Amino acid sequence: MALEGALKLKEISYIHAEGYAAGEMKHGPIALTDTRTVVVGVIPKDFVYDKMLSNLQEVKARNAKIFAIISEGDINTGKYADYTFELPKTIEEFYGILSVVPLQLYSYYIAKNHGRNVDQPRNLAKSVTVE
Repeated sequence: MALEGALKLKEISYIHAEGYAAGEMKHGPIALTDTRTVVVGVIPKDFVYDKMLSNLQEVKARNAKIFAIISEGDINTGKYADYTFELPKTIEEFYGILSVVPLQLYSYYIAKNHGRNVDQPRNLAKSVTVE
């Protein structure tokens, strides 16, 4: 999910973004986190929820801006996130599919706010042909 969100942000807004698993936070990215950092966290109520919440607390302590994609009714994450987008409650296996939509919308609106042409991003083809 994080990789797809980062890819879409790079493709249409031309802003550098990285996607990584929650367990990787303390192995580099946290060192770069400060007041100029925007963190987009995908934090549904699943088997790594507590670890993701801990990561969110760490980036909040470094004054990063946080946009979190959360499960419907999650009141804990909202304490740390500056902005939230709630996913409807579902089975754990579907959160990956549901999370992609707000990540794509986030990228779209960031690109539009930067005046980018979202219909014809530079250096990208709208279709792929193979011979």
